[in-house]
Amino acid sequence: MENRNNCSRQPEVLWAQRYGKVYLTISLPDAKNVSVEPDSAGVFAFSAMGALGEPFSFTLQLFDCIVPKDCKTKFGLRNILCSIQKEQKSWWPRLLKSDQKPPPYIKVDWNKWCDEDDEESSDADFDDNFAYTGEDDESSDDGGMLYLPDLEKARGR
Repeated sequence: MENRNNCSRQPEVLWAQRYGKVYLTISLPDAKNVSVEPDSAGVFAFSAMGALGEPFSFTLQLFDCIVPKDCKTKFGLRNILCSIQKEQKSWWPRLLKSDQKPPPYIKVDWNKWCDEDDEESSDADFDDNFAYTGEDDESSDDGGMLYLPDLEKARGR
């Protein structure tokens, strides 16, 4: 399920998962009036205004149910990061309930991705070790992304 309103566009959405969570990175520099609405049935709605006042929005029917009260959102200058708590801890075979090809604005976030076989107990605290705090350093050019050396540090390697 996605919003195909002709008046709004969809920002690029990168996703990754852990056994109990899904991570979405919404690429929308200088977003204003951001609204993130997770629903227990697995509906995730997003809307915001871009830097030039253009509307952006999408609605995703996630693969399974989520716990809205445990979902966290961090706002940066370039990205909006969402940590979504799964209701049932398990590996989802895909992000969306539909088994059709996902929309072109949704992509895998390989910087945060963890395979089922690779997840270690130290990854249970991934949110606590997450390098991005929501406060962008203006001299930084990484847009709040977590790079491989940071991922290895988070895993304790």
